[in-house]
Amino acid sequence: MKQFFSVVALSLLIFSCGASKDKIAKNVELSTIHATIDLTQVVDDKAPVTINPGRFTSDTAIYRLPRVIQGSYSADNFGLYIEELKAIDYNGNALPVVKIDDNSWQIINATQLDKLEYYVNDTFELEIQGGIKEDVPFSPCGTNISPDNYVLNLHGFIGYFDTLKSAQYTLDVTAAANLTRTSALQNTNVKSSMDGTKIITSYFAPRYFDITDNPMMYGDLEVEEFMVGDIKIVLSVYSPNNKHKASDLKEVVFKMMQAQKHYLGDLNTTARYDIYLYLTNRGPGEPKGLGALEHHTSTVAVLRENATAESLAKSITDVIAHEFFHIVTPLTVHSEDVHYFDYHQPTFSKHLWMYEGVTEYFAQHFQIYEGLISAEDYYDEIDKQIVYSRSLYDDAMSFTEMSEHVLDEPFKANYGNVYQKGALIGMCLDIILREESNGNRSMLSLMKELSNKYGIHKPFNDESLIEEIVDMTYPSVGAFLNTYVVGSTPIDYSAFLSKVGLTFKATKVETSFIQSGSGVIFEADPEKEVLFFSEHVLGNTFWESQGVKEGDIIKSINGTEVSMQNARTLIGQMYRWKVGDAITVNLERDGQEVIIDTTLEQAYTISKELGEDDQATPAQIEIRKAWLNLSNGS
Repeated sequence: MKQFFSVVALSLLIFSCGASKDKIAKNVELSTIHATIDLTQVVDDKAPVTINPGRFTSDTAIYRLPRVIQGSYSADNFGLYIEELKAIDYNGNALPVVKIDDNSWQIINATQLDKLEYYVNDTFELEIQGGIKEDVPFSPCGTNISPDNYVLNLHGFIGYFDTLKSAQYTLDVTAAANLTRTSALQNTNVKSSMDGTKIITSYFAPRYFDITDNPMMYGDLEVEEFMVGDIKIVLSVYSPNNKHKASDLKEVVFKMMQAQKHYLGDLNTTARYDIYLYLTNRGPGEPKGLGALEHHTSTVAVLRENATAESLAKSITDVIAHEFFHIVTPLTVHSEDVHYFDYHQPTFSKHLWMYEGVTEYFAQHFQIYEGLISAEDYYDEIDKQIVYSRSLYDDAMSFTEMSEHVLDEPFKANYGNVYQKGALIGMCLDIILREESNGNRSMLSLMKELSNKYGIHKPFNDESLIEEIVDMTYPSVGAFLNTYVVGSTPIDYSAFLSKVGLTFKATKVETSFIQSGSGVIFEADPEKEVLFFSEHVLGNTFWESQGVKEGDIIKSINGTEVSMQNARTLIGQMYRWKVGDAITVNLERDGQEVIIDTTLEQAYTISKELGEDDQATPAQIEIRKAWLNLSNGS
C-alpha cells in the first residue's frame, strides 16, 4: 500500500505543477494515459471509450488491443470488438488512422493526437446457442454490456501504445447511480453528476498489466465482503433471475477459502481476493462457456444459474478453488515469458504442467487433505482424469512442447489436457516426493521453496527450471519429468499409485450406448466423411452382443443418414437412448450392408476403478496417510 500511494502522489504532483505533455512523454516511466468508459452512453450494446495518452513526440503511434491475454492460452483478438475508432487532434479534427491488423491501429501525425475515441462491442452477445464460436473469447475472458450487468474485463476495453508500455493509467468509469460497482483496482475518487443520476468512479493503475489484471463488475449485483484469516474476500454475484444470492453463497466460499488457506499454510501472497460470479442460463445474449479466468488476486467465473444450491457449491469449490491456487503459480513462481508478457506476439513457457496442471492438482487434492470430500470421492476424480486424458487427448504428446506451442495445432487441441494429465503429473510428483522423503516433502513444499527462491518480482529461466527442481529434490523427480513431461512416454499411473497402496480393480458397471470403459466407442474420418466404431466398441456389452466389429461404418441411425455435419447431434441423441427403446442402425462392413434392428438392453462395461490395495504394505499405507492427511489407512 505504501508503494502504491507514493506512485499516486508522484503522479498528482506532476499534474498539479502544470507539467507539459511534452515533458511527461519524454519520461516514459512518468507518462500517464487517461481512459474513460461511459456506461450511461451505451448505443446498441456498445460502450464509448476515450483514450488520452498525453502528447507524442514521434510522427506515428501504434495503439493495440490484446491479441492474447495472460491465462487464456488462445488468440482472443479483442481488437475485433472495437468499432468506429477515431483519432482526434487538439483542434477537434480527425487524424489519419491505418488499421494494421485485427488488433492494431497506426495513428498518422501522432504529434497532433489529443485522444482516441471508439466503441466497444461486448462478446457475450456474440456467443452462439449450444456452444462457443471459435473466434469469440471464452466467456470468463469476455465482456458484457447490458442495462443490468456490465462485465468489465478491462483488456476488452482499454489498449496500450507500443511506445508507452510502462505508462501509468487513470480510468474514469461513468455509470448510473443505482448500479452496484465492484473492483479491486485502486479507487482514487468518486463523484456524482450535478443531477445525481450518474456516478463517476476514478481508478489508478501503475501499469497496463494492472489494467488487464483487475476486472470490474457493475450492475444489479449482490456483494459480500468477509475475512478468511487475514485475507479479505469480496464476492460479487450476478444472478439474472435472483435464484442464487451472494449472502447464500458466502458460507460456501468461506468454507472453501478457509480450507485453502489452511492447506497453503505460510504461503500467503495476497491480502485481498475478489470473485466475480456471473450466473447464466446460456440463453440468447448470455454467456455459454462455463469456467473461470484467473487474475493474480481475483477471478471472473461463469457458472449455471439453474444449478441446484448443492451443484453450484460443488462447481464453486472445483472451479474457483483452482483460480485461487494460482496465487502460488504463476503469481509467485513464473517464467520470463509470463513476467514480460507480450499481449500481441507472446512467447509461451514450457511449463503449463506447473501453471495449470499443478494448480488443478492442488484444487482437487486440498479437498481430501482438508476433509471436504472422502477418499473414495478423490479416487473417483483421479479415475476420471485418467480416462479423459487418454480418451480425449494425445497421451504421447510432450507436455513441454505442447505448452510452448499452445496457439498452434496440433498442440492447441490438446490444451485441455492441462486440467487432466497436468493434474496427474502433479499427483505423481507429489507421491515421488513423499516416498523419497518418508512423507516429509510434497509438491506443495516444493512450490513453497520455489516461491522463496523466486517470488512475484523475480522470474525463472524457462530452460533451466527442471534442472533447478532436480537440484532441489531427487534424481527420481528428474527422471519422471524428463521421461513423461519433456518426453512423450505415456504415464503408467498404476506404478506411481502403487507406492501409496492403491490399485485398479476390474468392476462390471453400467454404461451408456456411446461409451465403454476405455472411452467413446466412435471415431470420425473427416477425409472420407464417415463415422465408424472404434476398437473400444468391444468393451460395450450391448454392441458386442449385436455383433458389431471395429471399423464398421455407421450409415444411418433410426432412418437419419449420418454425415459429418450431424454426427455430433446423433451421438448426443444416442447418449439419451433408454432401455426398451426400439432402434435401427444401418452399418457398412467390407462393402456389405449390416442392419441392426433391435430393442435396447442395458449396456455394461468392465471398468478399472481405483481403490485401496488389500495387499498394501505398512510403508505404502504410511505414505498414503501423509499424502491424503488421513488418520488411518482408509
